[in-house]
Amino acid sequence: MTPPFVHQLRVRYHECDAQGIVFNAHHFAFFDITLTELWREAFGSYDAMVQSGTDVIVADAQASFHASPRFDDVLDVEMTIEKLGNTSMVTRFEEKRDGELLVTGRMVHV
Repeated sequence: MTPPFVHQLRVRYHECDAQGIVFNAHHFAFFDITLTELWREAFGSYDAMVQSGTDVIVADAQASFHASPRFDDVLDVEMTIEKLGNTSMVTRFEEKRDGELLVTGRMVHV
């Protein structure tokens, strides 16, 4: 496993439901944003990676909710590459607010 890559983001109002909690589907966007920022750091940009002949698509995505991120929270989204194979990659995600674990996730890209 790799050390976690951490991307920080602030929850925007439109990402919240009527109860003021981040709507569940947005967590997958947060995971994707974090992965894209990792690509940017590693390859210069996602486009540069694609132009080099590599691209990925999501084959599986999961999330578990432990606590509720809310509007204007600053989240640390930690991403760890759990497995890097020849044709797939498994990543794990942890969303934290001030060190408190809020959401965990897993994605498989092929």
